[in-house]
Amino acid sequence: MSINRETELQLAADVLVIGGGPAAAWAAWAAAAQAVSVIIVDKGFLGTSGAAAANGNGIMAPAPEDWDTVRWQRYRAGQTLASLRWIERMIGKTWLSLPLVESWGYRFPKENGESVRRSYYGPEYMRVLRKTLLRMGVQILDQSPALEFLLADDGSVEGASGVQRQQHRAYTVRASAVVLANGGCAFLSKALGCNTNWGDGLLMAVEAGGELSSMEASSHYAISTAFNATVTRGVPFGWATYTDEAGNNLGGYINGRRDPSFLPNALIKGPVYAQLDRATPEVKAVIEKSHFIAFLPYIKAGIDPYTERVPVTMVLEGTVRGTGGIRIVDEHCATKVPGLYAAGDAASREFLAGLSSGGGGSNSAWAISTGQWAGEGAAAFAKRLGVQAHERSVRPAGQAGLRSPAPTSTAFDHDAIVRSVQAEMFPLEKNYFRSEPKLVDSLAKLEALWQQVQATPKQDTVRDVEYSRRAAALTAVARWAYFSALHRQETRSEHIRVDYPETDPNQRYYLATGGLDHLWVRRDWLSEEIMKRPQTELVGAKP
Repeated sequence: MSINRETELQLAADVLVIGGGPAAAWAAWAAAAQAVSVIIVDKGFLGTSGAAAANGNGIMAPAPEDWDTVRWQRYRAGQTLASLRWIERMIGKTWLSLPLVESWGYRFPKENGESVRRSYYGPEYMRVLRKTLLRMGVQILDQSPALEFLLADDGSVEGASGVQRQQHRAYTVRASAVVLANGGCAFLSKALGCNTNWGDGLLMAVEAGGELSSMEASSHYAISTAFNATVTRGVPFGWATYTDEAGNNLGGYINGRRDPSFLPNALIKGPVYAQLDRATPEVKAVIEKSHFIAFLPYIKAGIDPYTERVPVTMVLEGTVRGTGGIRIVDEHCATKVPGLYAAGDAASREFLAGLSSGGGGSNSAWAISTGQWAGEGAAAFAKRLGVQAHERSVRPAGQAGLRSPAPTSTAFDHDAIVRSVQAEMFPLEKNYFRSEPKLVDSLAKLEALWQQVQATPKQDTVRDVEYSRRAAALTAVARWAYFSALHRQETRSEHIRVDYPETDPNQRYYLATGGLDHLWVRRDWLSEEIMKRPQTELVGAKP
């Protein structure tokens, strides 16, 4: 159906939150708790869309007696790029927040009568968060992707515009402050729950004048069965024997633990098969309970993974479980754009993880903590503007995929653009094993695609508008990712340069990036000294 331009929905609030996962929900809750009006918009249904709702996850929320051990483990994983101060803030904030979830109705498991708040079951967790927001008076617009920001004359955000799929109409929300929490970018790889994460927030932020950071940390791949390359739960594969086509054992372990670099190298050479025959009965019971979603493909296919070999592959999760995202500039997750805040996977997690993966329990904690900090910051900003904020004149900031500087008679093919971007981002030999010749070649192809999305977008229907914008966002994110990767000439954590295989201790900086038609990078050198765990703290500490 075509878009009904005459029935555009126009709303106003103090704070607009864009997204439908945990970070967005926590941001909306935190803002509403400051007695401001809040509207939250999501491209799916808040409670069922996104990676968190699709499965369960651990939470980095150790008991206080374990805080010291966990914070140093997380800090070391960042390879001198993480911030111990931010890690400490995140652990503390998350620990204090989980009892709230329980008071709202979520039931954590019990041990000896005490709640064990180490993980959550995604569907129930998100259902509780949605109900809590509705009780607080937060207005939720489902199936309503935001597509562009509205900017005031002074450059600050004044809300956003988008489309409502089910009503086949456009909408506008005027808001004094905005929290972007609509996830990272997995390039439509079909990783479970990640197909709502196509980098639209990153494009919107840069169009508004924001910056990105650590976008070279965008090459996170996860293991999955090849016959159903969607579920990317890697824990069960820690008890697998890996073999080639002929059944030869490929090894793949270092000191009894799965070598993360083994599988990409093996898959480059040929098919790889896995059989979970290393799992003991005790291990089976645990992983089948805590990672039940990982066993559904086997159940549906009638396969016993403990006795049968299955082909495996690696699925790109990009920045969703990588690190890169919108650069945040203060402790309330503000961005460079006045009135714009970022949280969860939309924000760069470099303070938490450096260039290593922020996935799993640390990502869950990051969503809970940054969501609240961003919501509180946005509420405070809105209060400072006062009641006359919505009287300001505004202009739309959206460009590629929404409007063309030089309209053409034929609209660009958004599906073809997506396939071409994926052809540069999916292959391990391009994105995992990076080198200057490969990056330069891919950037040239992506640049040509960027020129294509400057043409007239197809906008006959609501889906056309959304998909044209999606094609532009995927192209933009791919360019920023590879441009940053080209300029970090070392191997560090998940950023692998085969032409620079060593980690350079002198490259202790974050790479900020941005630009639309002309890309740029900047080295943001770290001033925080490299921390070493005091020997006095090691006494009695858990290994």
